[in-house]
Amino acid sequence: MPPRLRDITALADLGLVVRAGASHLDEPVRWVAVSELEDPAPFLEGGELLLTTGMRLPAKGAAVTSYVQRLVDAGVVGLGLAVGLSHAVLPVALVAAADKAGLTLIEVPEATPFIAVTKAVSRLLSAEEYDEAARGFAAQRDLIRAALTADDGVSSAVATRLAKHVGGFAIVLDPAGGVVHASPAAASTRALDLADEIARLRPKGLLASAVLSSTDDYVVIQPLGVRGRARGFLAVGAPAAIRANDQAVVNLAVSLLSLSLARSEGRTSAERGVRAAALRLLLDGHVNELPLEALGWSCLGASPVRVVVVRPVDAAAVPGVEDRLAESMPGAAIGSGLVPEDPPLVVAVVPASTAREGAEAAADDADAVVCIGIGDVADVSDPDGLARSWSRARRALAFATMGTGVRVRTYDDLGGGLEALLEPGAADAWAAALLAPLDEQGERADLAATLLAWLSRHGQVDAAAADLGVHRHTVRHRLRRAEALLGRSLDDAGVRAELYLALTRRPS
Repeated sequence: MPPRLRDITALADLGLVVRAGASHLDEPVRWVAVSELEDPAPFLEGGELLLTTGMRLPAKGAAVTSYVQRLVDAGVVGLGLAVGLSHAVLPVALVAAADKAGLTLIEVPEATPFIAVTKAVSRLLSAEEYDEAARGFAAQRDLIRAALTADDGVSSAVATRLAKHVGGFAIVLDPAGGVVHASPAAASTRALDLADEIARLRPKGLLASAVLSSTDDYVVIQPLGVRGRARGFLAVGAPAAIRANDQAVVNLAVSLLSLSLARSEGRTSAERGVRAAALRLLLDGHVNELPLEALGWSCLGASPVRVVVVRPVDAAAVPGVEDRLAESMPGAAIGSGLVPEDPPLVVAVVPASTAREGAEAAADDADAVVCIGIGDVADVSDPDGLARSWSRARRALAFATMGTGVRVRTYDDLGGGLEALLEPGAADAWAAALLAPLDEQGERADLAATLLAWLSRHGQVDAAAADLGVHRHTVRHRLRRAEALLGRSLDDAGVRAELYLALTRRPS
């Protein structure tokens, strides 16, 4: 805290004497200003001890009162008037006006130069800054020591010490805004007050923070994570605005918590593999054998779910896609490599209530995501329903892949229709047999995709070519090749209908 007027007037070598406003000596002094202007207010910032010889001090009582009031309005905490130059003693009118306005009035003896007062205050300010920096460094060492030696978790140890340092509270929150640890424990109730701000920050990842200020406290919210999405949030509350050295301590806490989260969330390829294996068991109906809470999937057992399948732009984008899904679908079970595709598809089992909104948020990242398919509603305790949702998510993905401009498709968008009347196993077997010639060994062109794009565009070659990003002659060549391999005429409406149904049942 800056030095108080009391600290300055107590310096014996300056010989300062308080003549009015003695009850305000605890006001902090942020600097010393010297001015002989009748109205120095425009040149002040507030918090100054103003020194003057009184050369242009008004003589009349009303003018003196107006002068003092201007200083008070400008935030001046004290007025020092030198005696022995313009005034032999302090003017009575000035003493009365200062006393009435609550402005501390100080008599500066003739032997005390103003520069001596300025130097003395500067030394006090420097000492305070040094002490504050030392306290900040000590707090940072304390946080590091706590993080390295914590027996009850890094978040608990860091939050406890951080709350003590700022004299307020510290709350570690998960990505959804749930309380991981609060210090003191009663501060956990503040999470509800912060929910809207957390929801606003969440889509912005690590690029945004927030400050909430009120008459009661000052709250800083910062995201936690080392890259990509926010893997949690830290909310720090203090009685007043957090100073620079305290903010450095908060920043260190963010770094320590972020590194801890990165280690605990399965950032290595091996840990990703474990999660993918667990997801495979979930999809195969072994939910009762999985530690859902330990995996962070506990919410899946409490509500209906949908299976979401994402086609990334390439294999390198897969980790980023997984992170993006985790950001937009908190609590989802996410993995890749469950289907032999190149690049690998990313699969997620998510609460049904957040599937569509979360998928659209993930699809905004066009540099990583090609398209997304969403299955129908199922229950994790129903293996058949979950398998059906997965199969239908891949069907929806096939429609999203057609290049119609709709990057997120749900099975509900397809409308059921004829497919809802088919027995899935028999229909899939029929489709595989019908389309098998298109996968003839040595056939490098993606004939099935070309045929599906052409049928989806009602036989318009130019439109299909635009969707596929190839020349129209290439589409015509592939159609002739597909027609020859299938041994069926594409001019036959019945053949087209059968092929369209078979292609939409073909695994993506």
